[in-house]
Amino acid sequence: MTLVKTMCARDCPDACFLTADVEEGTIVLVRANKDNPVTNGITCPRAHGDPTRVYSLKRALNPYIREEKTKSTFSLSNWDETLELVSERLKETIKLHGPESVLLLDYAGNTGFITSSFSKRIWNALGVTKTDYTVCSASGHAAINLHYGLSYGNQPEGLLEKKVIIFWGNNAKVSTPHQWALAMQAKRENDAIIIAIDSRGSETTDMADLWLYPKPGTDVALSYGLANYLIEKGAVDSEFIERWTHGYEEYKAETMKWTPERVETTTGVSWEGVKELGDILIEFSPSVFMIGLGLQKSLPGAEAARAVSLLPALLGEHRGFYYTNSMGWCIGGDFSGESLTERKSNVVSMISLGERLARGEFKFIYVFSMNPALTLPDSVNVKKGFLRDDVFVVVHDTHLTETCELANVVLPASTYLEKDDVIVSDCHPYVMLAKKVIEPEGESRDEVWVMREIAKRVGVKESWVYSDPWIEVKSSFIDAFEEGTVEDYLAGKTCKLKSRPMDEYQTPSGRIEFASTSASGEVTALPDQLELPQGPDEYVLLQSADSRYLHTQFRDVYGSIPDEVWMNPVDADRHNLKDGDPITLVNDLGKINLTLTVTEKVQRGVLWSRRELLDEEGNAQNSLVPGTPQRLGGGPMFNSVKVRVL
Repeated sequence: MTLVKTMCARDCPDACFLTADVEEGTIVLVRANKDNPVTNGITCPRAHGDPTRVYSLKRALNPYIREEKTKSTFSLSNWDETLELVSERLKETIKLHGPESVLLLDYAGNTGFITSSFSKRIWNALGVTKTDYTVCSASGHAAINLHYGLSYGNQPEGLLEKKVIIFWGNNAKVSTPHQWALAMQAKRENDAIIIAIDSRGSETTDMADLWLYPKPGTDVALSYGLANYLIEKGAVDSEFIERWTHGYEEYKAETMKWTPERVETTTGVSWEGVKELGDILIEFSPSVFMIGLGLQKSLPGAEAARAVSLLPALLGEHRGFYYTNSMGWCIGGDFSGESLTERKSNVVSMISLGERLARGEFKFIYVFSMNPALTLPDSVNVKKGFLRDDVFVVVHDTHLTETCELANVVLPASTYLEKDDVIVSDCHPYVMLAKKVIEPEGESRDEVWVMREIAKRVGVKESWVYSDPWIEVKSSFIDAFEEGTVEDYLAGKTCKLKSRPMDEYQTPSGRIEFASTSASGEVTALPDQLELPQGPDEYVLLQSADSRYLHTQFRDVYGSIPDEVWMNPVDADRHNLKDGDPITLVNDLGKINLTLTVTEKVQRGVLWSRRELLDEEGNAQNSLVPGTPQRLGGGPMFNSVKVRVL
């Protein structure tokens, strides 16, 4: 038995340190190791399912070509023939329609710097159209940046020192299990109080000491109400506000408008609940506000993220929140090569991509590290666009996904366990070289190899497209470490990244800006409680993660994502529905057929289902989601979708 230490490359903030048990070239077990003090021997069902997923019957193990999109079957091919076809179509498209007619569509199916970033060098050299990468966390970053300059905050080990830990729109027990484990340790060892603020009941709310459940999209109002209470009680840190902040008086004036009656009417949270939370914050310190990514995935989502982030400043805490820490690391360089070319790529909204695809705006689409047929909003139009006869679609993926079914060409990709890479957590500062555990299965190839092969065939001359990525790693990480060196890192040792100072603010004023001086256009200087109108027959449909799946991954391990939707008992009675009944949700964009679960874990007028599910007829959950970007950050509105019961 050979034991190989590596690091998880999934789109998850925890980025576990793992050990793979390998016997005669086959992975038999993937488990957590304790070299990382944050992930510390704990991992999730996805890592445990990795051996099954690597050897899944759903693996893409050979290149495939489909002559016509009207045919459902693919022909088995080889790399030379397939790459020649891809390259000829790419050259032809650029010649006839220009590089802007070529779309690179990728996201974070693998977060490795070499896999996800370095492999984009060909596309930057060609100057093709790219997206703005807004489908996940962009709106929250843009929002918090308005007030702090950069959105980094609390380090996970800092949870052990906190007396109050507030998970706001954050089902940490599922989405960030290592932060949850540290919070539980703080509770055991430091008598920390765990607060959950969420519009639906979850694994986290079940274990919290206090759960407040505002109506969906009303978190700005709740934040202002809490601020009002703290200010009225004289609980704010005046010296900190004077020394470290800007625009407090303007902010204070806004909070005074949020009276107890207005807060209760807007949020549905009783003023007694606001007072209880406020009194806990007054009596116990220090505290930290853990802002969930799901909080900012709604029409008022970015506004909510910025509103919550300002609360710790009232209490005298430097960056007393956590959103993600990706902007806090001191890593340099340009892995993607974007700055190495004078060609400027056209950038389009990822959220509104469906309409562009359906119109046939792009003639050649290259997809990797993403399953956009299910994960993008407005999925009906996304699918229409991919199926157009005048669009040539290439998908490079580890598994045969719904997007592969819409492609002209499928290229087999190696999994994160089949290549060396560089992984950095969005959350904790610990890194270890992500080592290849086994040789790639079948004919699968990594993204850099494919990028270079296509580049050679289409005649890309830029030398930086063909350079050694590990030279880029050495130069980019030369000043990145607080503990260890880049040589230690490349030798496989555990190192700790250096983070920007907690009391450094990259705003125009150099301070925390309660009233942002960089807000412009429709974006106001203060957080704005946007209205989320809801008709008498409409429901707000929330969606969030299940610990067994990562977006659409691991269905080949754990089965289909359950087609279940939660509804409050009062609403179920109104529709004469009971537990286990079939239910159809519909809006102007599409419909989906689900199975009803009646529970008080959702309020009246609110529904919840696991994200990116498909019903038995193949209708995607995201067919109900509009392709309308948020005004701040351009992010999606997954958690403010309005539906009716058919």
